[in-house]
Amino acid sequence: MENDISEREGGAERGASAGPRHTRRLSDKILIAFHHACDQSDFDVANDLLLILEKMLKRPSAGSDTNRRKSIESLIAAHERLWLLRHPEARDS
Repeated sequence: MENDISEREGGAERGASAGPRHTRRLSDKILIAFHHACDQSDFDVANDLLLILEKMLKRPSAGSDTNRRKSIESLIAAHERLWLLRHPEARDS
């Protein structure tokens, strides 16, 4: 039983030697938090998270243009979602 828990949690032995595993970029995690804030109707926090994401995307990056373009498209879609949530009457028009 103890081994089962250790394997599911990554194992203390493996974690110590391999170091932390990061499967998502920080910008992806912020975008996830943004959507969570929207789901909770916490629009002020959602807006603040978008501002942080914008700040990150304005910095010069060593990443590929494809990743940057996808990130910008995600940012635009997030702004659109927040606007529609704040202006539900616009959806009915």
